[in-house]
Amino acid sequence: MVEFLGSNLMKFLAYCILFSFVTVPLVEGRVRHYKWEMKYEFKSPDCYKKLAITINGRSPGPSIIAQQGDTIIVELKNSLLTENAAIHWHGIRQIGTPWFDGTEGVTQCPILPGDTFVYKFVVDRPGTYLYHAHYGMQREAGLYGSIRVSLPDGESEPFSYDYDRSIILSDWYHTSTYEQAAGLSSIPFVWVGEPHSILIQGKGRFNCSTPGIEAGLCNATNPECTPYALTVIPRKTYRLRIGSLTSLSALSFEIEGHNMTVVEADGQYVEPFVVQNLFIYSGETYSVLIKADQDPSRNYWASAKVVSRNSNTPNGLAIFNYYPNHPRRNPPTVPPPGPRWNNTEPRFAQSIAIKSHQGYIHPPPQTSDRVIVMLNTQNRINGNVRWSINNVSFNLPHTPYLISLKHNLLHTFDQSPLPEGYDFANYDIYSIAKNVNATTSSGIYKLKFNTTVDIILQNANTMNLNNSETHPWHLHGHDFWVVGYGKGKFDKFKDPKNYNLVNPIMKNTVPVHPYGWTALRFRADNPGVWAFHCHIESHFFMGMGVVFEEGIEKLGSLPTSIMGCGDTKGLHRP
Repeated sequence: MVEFLGSNLMKFLAYCILFSFVTVPLVEGRVRHYKWEMKYEFKSPDCYKKLAITINGRSPGPSIIAQQGDTIIVELKNSLLTENAAIHWHGIRQIGTPWFDGTEGVTQCPILPGDTFVYKFVVDRPGTYLYHAHYGMQREAGLYGSIRVSLPDGESEPFSYDYDRSIILSDWYHTSTYEQAAGLSSIPFVWVGEPHSILIQGKGRFNCSTPGIEAGLCNATNPECTPYALTVIPRKTYRLRIGSLTSLSALSFEIEGHNMTVVEADGQYVEPFVVQNLFIYSGETYSVLIKADQDPSRNYWASAKVVSRNSNTPNGLAIFNYYPNHPRRNPPTVPPPGPRWNNTEPRFAQSIAIKSHQGYIHPPPQTSDRVIVMLNTQNRINGNVRWSINNVSFNLPHTPYLISLKHNLLHTFDQSPLPEGYDFANYDIYSIAKNVNATTSSGIYKLKFNTTVDIILQNANTMNLNNSETHPWHLHGHDFWVVGYGKGKFDKFKDPKNYNLVNPIMKNTVPVHPYGWTALRFRADNPGVWAFHCHIESHFFMGMGVVFEEGIEKLGSLPTSIMGCGDTKGLHRP
């Protein structure tokens, strides 16, 4: 064991030296070993029985609890019988281990049914992170969980609390991912619709009296769908780590009668601000501090409501349980209704309010070397409905980019460059496009290593009249500075003058608001190939994403375990 720890530390130190351009604290960590088996099981998280993907029988799966600098080893057995798999470690930058990012088609071949794949990576910073499926649309079948990384012993954070808790918010469909994928790929197009339930830590409640429910499928007394109870001790302060892994929905989360102080976002400390309800988008994580300072003789509702979509999905409900009240004792009040779904102002205001904590600011580069404007559009390609960036819809190749680029298999994906902008002068973002036809590509953006890149995400009207959607965008392998939000069309001459280059928050996932834009800045300083995509499952499935390549020549040999598909079949050695 000592030898193993020693060799592991030497490898980690070597990575730090090799990639000294990325700030990684030299902390000697432990090795934390997990053995997971993923398989389908019948579950009733909202009282309605359907197949869910579990890890060791659970959904959400087991939490990874670690300290900064620890090495995580996950032995993952795919027992799905008929489906491939991959797991992405969301928010972990994979410095020196880009092949373990867990993005099928980008950094690895999928894990075949019956196979075991070993992920091994270092959690180099404290914070709240997630893991989830990154193959097809499996995430919405329940394959996800929490990652909590604490500071090394003896170090402290810029806030204090008594207890630490994690919860995941998600939405839940009764249709299978197969049915949804078939509808999205069909002519005529069949939309996935609104989710049947909102789950709080894997628990929700569907109305079993709904007409048309087959007998025996829904059981309101099933203990599996007993509301999640967060038990608190009066007068204590709780750090609640909230992650959203919805497949479609933006949410507003609140705890009846309690204020929440936002202190962390995506692993970065936030200049604290108080909210009654927290807007959270798929792929985001927040830490909020809550003091159990209300009447302790009763319980309170925790509620998650769909916003930004005119949804008929009932609010997700959990119980904020004051000890020693019984955790199943319902509050005496009606659950809070939540904000109006189409009120964009408070959502926009929260985005603007998130700034880096004084004393923990990572100063952004004051200028960028390259600007890529990405217009999010909804299009048709050969009759199929797709999402596109600058009228180009993304298709994953059969051979993962990381292997293709390292082994010079350039025939496996499109080599033509992708557009870096759109017809700014003539495109009306408030109307359905005059020509909705688009093209597909498996091409990528090649970034010059260690340069600074600006990404402007511009929202527009969909193919439905007076409709623009909220898109949460997630970047693998990096954190980015959020330097600006705006309403309407981004003006490349005026708007950059108003960027926040003083105390911008760094994140890995960020919303683009309806008919608005979001500006990001990041350094291309992590050798590898990295996905950047909308975190809504159906949107990424329909082509709403891109891939960045940077510093590939700085990587050593790739592990053969990531190979075995497409043109890499001959390179794979079990």
